[in-house]
Amino acid sequence: MPVHYVTYKGIKFPPAYNSVHSLSFAHNEFLVRDDDVFNITYPKSGTVWMTEILSLIRSHGHPIWNQTVLNSDRMPWFSTRLGLEAALSYPSPRLLTCHLPRHIFPKSFSHSTAKVIYTLRDPRDVVVSYFYFCQMCNSYEDPVSFEQFLRDFLSGELPHGSWFEHVRGWMQMKDRENFFFITYEDVRRLCHFLGQNLDDDAISSVVQNASFTAMRQNPMCSSILLPADIMDQTKGQFLRKGICGDWKNHFTVAQSETFNRIYQEKMRGLDRCPFYLQFTIHECSESMKFFQA
Repeated sequence: MPVHYVTYKGIKFPPAYNSVHSLSFAHNEFLVRDDDVFNITYPKSGTVWMTEILSLIRSHGHPIWNQTVLNSDRMPWFSTRLGLEAALSYPSPRLLTCHLPRHIFPKSFSHSTAKVIYTLRDPRDVVVSYFYFCQMCNSYEDPVSFEQFLRDFLSGELPHGSWFEHVRGWMQMKDRENFFFITYEDVRRLCHFLGQNLDDDAISSVVQNASFTAMRQNPMCSSILLPADIMDQTKGQFLRKGICGDWKNHFTVAQSETFNRIYQEKMRGLDRCPFYLQFTIHECSESMKFFQA
């Protein structure tokens, strides 16, 4: 059955969570508070991982909050219908989440000192993870094939828009003191950015409880509690593999070469471009595995 996406400012959004009203309100009327902390990602780039990290930092490494409260309640998706209502009633300081590109982020953010944490992931792994996610999430059209899905990704035709434009838009903020981007586990640096002085035991607890294994076992963040008509996990797991480099099991040589060429074209001129301007291949260590969600 075809999915009738919600379109706002030329970008498609899943209809189960979004409406033109919620997106427009988030963009034009949502009042950002100076002590807000935003968890921002392109889909399948580590959103759940960062939600767990930020929740654990907020609770000084104690995992009770993470283990008893749904991640969407700890950190509302403020641009969605239900998340917007929760965010408006959320007491300060708020932790908030979204996939919004920079140009439709709340306008009031520009006049605030609120903090943004932007999580990045190898775009080739994003493609693979997003492909499997769309197969099991009923708010997205079931992909025709991986080949077609990759073409749509490269042309920016997928829900939430172009990965390239998303990254370019947010990375324009890279020199602002209230912007923090992260690719791999770097909890101490993030704690410093948030003004949280955690001791070694608390840091260890954050890392342990935000590991891929811990997240998969925690029903508060694994989406296992969602009904099947929203997330059918008989078709796959929301937290699927927990590795980086899985793209190599899916891309052909020709697809890899095409991806590299388009990446170079679209990301040219972006200073401190994430990952690799030359697309050098590197392997991930065991300690990096929990990043991918």
